[in-house]
Amino acid sequence: MLISGCSTGIGRAAAERLAGAGHTVYATARRLDSIADLEAKGCRTLALDVLDEESMKAAVAAVEAEHGAVDALVNNAGYSLSGAVESVELDQARRQFETNVFGLVRMAQLVLPGMRRQGFGRIVNISSMGGKVVFPGGGFYHGTKFAVEALSDALRFEVAGFGVGVALVEPGLIKTEFGSAAIGALNDATVDHDGPYGDFNQAVAAVTAGAYSGKMSRLAAGPDAVAKAIQRAIESKRPKTRYVVTAGARILIFLRRLLPDRLFERVVGGSFPRPKASGSG
Repeated sequence: MLISGCSTGIGRAAAERLAGAGHTVYATARRLDSIADLEAKGCRTLALDVLDEESMKAAVAAVEAEHGAVDALVNNAGYSLSGAVESVELDQARRQFETNVFGLVRMAQLVLPGMRRQGFGRIVNISSMGGKVVFPGGGFYHGTKFAVEALSDALRFEVAGFGVGVALVEPGLIKTEFGSAAIGALNDATVDHDGPYGDFNQAVAAVTAGAYSGKMSRLAAGPDAVAKAIQRAIESKRPKTRYVVTAGARILIFLRRLLPDRLFERVVGGSFPRPKASGSG
């Protein structure tokens, strides 16, 4: 199987768990040196950058050269971009979609011919509770995860007749470097830090940091919890369409289904200052 984004967090935990379970795992990352230690844990390593067409083709070709096809693909590579929609530079927003959505789709397109030839395969797309629940300041990130949800549902129907299964994993708050990276991405991506969204964007960064260290962190889980769900999605003869990970994610997704839009917005928006014109009440 081929797993993207294995340098840290969920991808690394999945590679270690699946290799330990006896699977032939090709762990990948943009920089090979960041995953070199995974070889000692039973993984094979490849360079893979989901923003680079030739890199994606080469990784898939390397697996197919040895095994004929990629039997399972775990699309894990991705990151979070935060900031008020108006304040985020579009080049940064495009990069977010290229990584989280189009890189994922292209990897699926590249492995599917081999899966169809052999008559079986499994694609596991790492989404998020953020594909169902939207928090202020996360419009572009949530947009990518909503897209992953929709594309996975369409793909599942389209490839089932070829023996290929498609499952989504929807983690909640996971204790990895994801939060720190999200805060860094916010600072890099937003413009006019002292403008009308300056205070709001700073609050988004503070809430994000607090989620990983404050009371909310009690509802978080480690990356191995997601790795376990990935393993179930791959090994099950009839995988579920979705695997929600963490109690916090289950609660929030349930509330989103239950509450009207305005009320849910008040619930999740309570921790953020609402951007408004200076001098307004």
